[in-house]
Amino acid sequence: MVNLIDASTAELLRLHGAILTELRRREVVRSANGPAGDYAELLFSKAFDWRLEGGSTSGHDAVDLEGVRYQIKCRRLTPQNKSRQLSFIRNLPDRPFDILAGVLFDEHFRVQKAALIPVELIQANASYVAHVNAWRLLLRDVVWTWPGVRDVTTELRAAEAAL
Repeated sequence: MVNLIDASTAELLRLHGAILTELRRREVVRSANGPAGDYAELLFSKAFDWRLEGGSTSGHDAVDLEGVRYQIKCRRLTPQNKSRQLSFIRNLPDRPFDILAGVLFDEHFRVQKAALIPVELIQANASYVAHVNAWRLLLRDVVWTWPGVRDVTTELRAAEAAL
């Protein structure tokens, strides 16, 4: 085991790269980006038997057996950054997905809360940000109280435990 405290910055970055490479080989992540988004996609696809789309698909990440389109978003909460802002949502008026699947991870990538949110609720509650030409949504606790939102924390934790 590498002693992280004594490791140089270069060693830590190489270790991070090696970990991402191994996670990709194990098909835990699908890209070379930070692992949170790919991990969220994996958990939702395993929990609900969704088919993940290819990287070039615009507007949604997965489709279920009935053809429902899911945009999967996540946020990793840390002591240094407790923001619940998801990555920006593009083309929201065009309804590029049917349901937003959102998950909050703790700093150790453990599932804290997860929800399935109909696109109509996203359209009604997301804020347009002109300088990025996209919509912002914060996955605050109140989201789980909106009519039509399904809490899927238990299902995602079960998928997490099965990996």
